[in-house]
Amino acid sequence: MAPTGKAGIYRGSVKDFPDFNAEQDAEALYNAMKGFGSDKEAILDLITSRSNRQRVEICQAYKSLYGKDLIADLKYELTGKFERLIVGLMRPPPYHDAKEIKDAIQGAGTDEKCLIEIMASRTNRQMHALLAAYRDAYEKELEGDILGDTSGHFRKMLVVLLQGTREEDDVVSEDLVEQDAKDLLDAGEAKWGTDEAQFIYILGHRSKQHLRLVFDEYLKISGKPIEYSIRAELSGDFEKLMLAVVKCIRSTAEYFAERLYKAMQGLGTKDNTLIRIMVSRSEIDMLDIREVFRTKYEKSLYSMIKEDTSGEYKKALLKLCGGDDDAAGEFFPEAAQVAYRMWELSAVAVAKVELKGTVRPATNFNADGDAQVLRKAMKGLGTDEDAIISVVPYRSNEQRQQIIQAYKSHYGRDLLADLKSELSGSLAKVILALMMTPAQYDAKQLKKAMEGAGTDESILIEILATRNNREIQAINEAYAAVYQKSLEDALSSDTSGHFKRILVSLALGNRDEGAEDLTQAHEDAKVVAENLKLADVSSGNTDSLETRFLSILCTRSYPHLRKVFQEFVKMTNHDVEHAIRKRMSGDVRDAFVAIVRSIKNRPAFFADKLYKSMKGIGTDDRTLIRIIVSRSESDLLNIRQEFIDLHEKSLHQMIEDTSGDYRKALLAICGGQD
Repeated sequence: MAPTGKAGIYRGSVKDFPDFNAEQDAEALYNAMKGFGSDKEAILDLITSRSNRQRVEICQAYKSLYGKDLIADLKYELTGKFERLIVGLMRPPPYHDAKEIKDAIQGAGTDEKCLIEIMASRTNRQMHALLAAYRDAYEKELEGDILGDTSGHFRKMLVVLLQGTREEDDVVSEDLVEQDAKDLLDAGEAKWGTDEAQFIYILGHRSKQHLRLVFDEYLKISGKPIEYSIRAELSGDFEKLMLAVVKCIRSTAEYFAERLYKAMQGLGTKDNTLIRIMVSRSEIDMLDIREVFRTKYEKSLYSMIKEDTSGEYKKALLKLCGGDDDAAGEFFPEAAQVAYRMWELSAVAVAKVELKGTVRPATNFNADGDAQVLRKAMKGLGTDEDAIISVVPYRSNEQRQQIIQAYKSHYGRDLLADLKSELSGSLAKVILALMMTPAQYDAKQLKKAMEGAGTDESILIEILATRNNREIQAINEAYAAVYQKSLEDALSSDTSGHFKRILVSLALGNRDEGAEDLTQAHEDAKVVAENLKLADVSSGNTDSLETRFLSILCTRSYPHLRKVFQEFVKMTNHDVEHAIRKRMSGDVRDAFVAIVRSIKNRPAFFADKLYKSMKGIGTDDRTLIRIIVSRSESDLLNIRQEFIDLHEKSLHQMIEDTSGDYRKALLAICGGQD
């Protein structure tokens, strides 16, 4: 049996088969492969229901009975992804890792992601077994092959991890924790340049328990999570490796849940990654991975595999998964611990992380000079779009308002009207959006969402669920000034039911701004649980219950709501976002989900919306422009960091898929490549 996790409880999905008989299994496999064609169903049923130890015994029995190599016969009979999966299961784990690494480094290019995944996640014991298996299988030293195929700090860190010398003592020295946190800060954020050797030594040698405390201390003294500093100070494959190490130290199960999700999201499946993880974790921590997966992505790993794969390959993967966490009666209590911890981490991160925009006030700013540049760019035949782009995206909104005044003073003309006349298409939308004040722009977007035949509810939700009281009040003033109607009246006449009540409540800008109240948070969590039918309703009046639920989500302070959602987890064993998605529908569900996600991690909420606006065929330019412009001076830098973390592709890279002057303007606002 494979090693156990969580206080001695076995957390794999594949267990020893009871009443196991290696000779009988060998015979069954031989019969499944003899003659014309093969019985793939019989092969997958047998192999996925035996532990790796038992599969090794079957290989030996097969050799004794038939004088043949079982793995060679399986390779001959099976094809494609199904063959890779079944053959992977037949190898002992260290030999499976050795084969994956060999495949990653041989040939023209190197699969750095595979190297990073294996090296960052294996224990000392697993690493020592891998070295021995590689030596036995290929008659070469793995370290030599790594040295020959990689370079720089990436290579140095891989070699350190390869030694399998991470400290394993759980006794932690507070003084050493403080010293390591200070050394990491001094090696990166507090230093001109970066001392990579310090990062390599501390992250490559210290115990997991020690490093978790170091990361907490680092957040305290720097105001940033260690991940933010790694992204800022390191680069390339070395940066990706160090981030993977940090993720595995925080939670190996969460690291693999994220890898699995990314392997299946979007167009096409990264089958090698999917197979490697499902095989390698099936007897270690697949149950933990499943719990994190469902909590983090609002769907079960089982259901995502089912939607994303097909045939015998799908059946075999589902057997390794071991169960559907969305099925009745299969909710794991441990998932609550994961969800509770995630809310705690988000509360700490939000309190400590400094939000940063990508557009800052230009130094040596001269409004008259900029007005002159813009006038010259639009005067005469043709328009100099490059000149306009060289000014507008590189000034803060306050500076742009000064340019508008200077332009009016010098030329007696309306700058916005001239820009509108001279520019066209998506570029015009970006430049004109930048020239408005944030409140004017939001007011215009809300008005456009409500005018015409249909209402764009997603825009109403996005803006009203993510703006603070001061921003909401400014939007109300701008809306009334431009459209001679209050925003509340506009929302009331254009929406209905509970959705109208949510929007009107948010549009009042009356959210509390105080700290959490633990006693009140417990009571509020009960109301949320009762409304989502996850607790017995204690108040007979359903309308009153719904009103209280709406009031809690729309008027309580963000710090308080984080505590409410933690109490909700403790009370119901559900994550609040997942519960809302499962038990509500339509615009009401979308509005509440947006509120929850904004409370938990607003930059991640916007990063996800930006990704969806650009993935697949065609770009949702309206959403792309709205978010890039509106977040450019508040938290676009944080959104960029979340974007690359969530999607393994930078926002800059995805914007490059747009074209012409529109692309130039967006990239200028985006502010750089991550």
